[in-house]
Amino acid sequence: MGYTKEFTKHLTEERNEKTMDLDLLNTVELVERIQAEDLTVAEKVKENIPEIAQAVDVITEKLRVGGRLIYFGAGTSGRIGVLDAAECPPTFGVTADQVQAYIAGGKEAMFHAFESAEDLKELGAKDAVAAGITANDAVVGVTASARTPYVFGALEKAREVGAATIVVLNTYNEELASKSDIAITCLVGPEALSGCTRMKSGTAQKMILNLLSTCSMVRLGKVYENLMVDLQPTNDKLRERAVSIISLLGEVPRHLAEGALVSSHDRAKTAILMVKRKIGRVQAEELLDRCCGSLRKALVEVIHTEEVS
Repeated sequence: MGYTKEFTKHLTEERNEKTMDLDLLNTVELVERIQAEDLTVAEKVKENIPEIAQAVDVITEKLRVGGRLIYFGAGTSGRIGVLDAAECPPTFGVTADQVQAYIAGGKEAMFHAFESAEDLKELGAKDAVAAGITANDAVVGVTASARTPYVFGALEKAREVGAATIVVLNTYNEELASKSDIAITCLVGPEALSGCTRMKSGTAQKMILNLLSTCSMVRLGKVYENLMVDLQPTNDKLRERAVSIISLLGEVPRHLAEGALVSSHDRAKTAILMVKRKIGRVQAEELLDRCCGSLRKALVEVIHTEEVS
């Protein structure tokens, strides 16, 4: 049963027939019922693999020519974009400029509800202008309801300058989809708690953005096998991980891996090449540049004698 006809119907606002008795359940039953709804999300994301893969190829192309990946969203959708962008530099060694996120209401909205900001289309356009979007960028709008004016404004401005536009939706919206180069429409269905899109919709968005950024970074050579060889060792945990990766791939004991990391100026990928190919830091970096950052290619690329003399 949906809302009365006076309300505009959106899939994310519909009532879920499977959770009409939440307030009558004991705690175990309550957790089980809501979690059962969560279990359906991954399968719904799977249905969007073709569109997600298409988006990954577009994002990779833009990043490869020096462009950026920029997320725009409001509320939960905006926070998920900020989270994904913030985690890319330490994980993949990109700069904070290469993957960015804008949330309606700015930094304050990250920590405090500022829901009215999402209703301002002009604010989305203003943030897009502030981001300095160009045709080299890939812009991703994220909106569960598919009707967020802030996202509309940002995507319209991005299209004006020729940027690639991608939209992640949890309700189908033909107008918004038609105004984007790629529409990833993940219909997770009514929420366990009606209208609470931080639940299934938010979970789907997190999965999709994880796929967009991670798969793009893999395509860019930021990953070797399943190891994050471009990570930034900015704390003890990440430094330990970098040393472990160098030791594993370089087939050297820990103390040599640590020394190589220091000599490489804290660049794990460079250190691996130094150890494996017995070359210096400068030669390793030149080799990586020649191989467009691909460790796999650099490990087998022919090294001319004059390069190591």
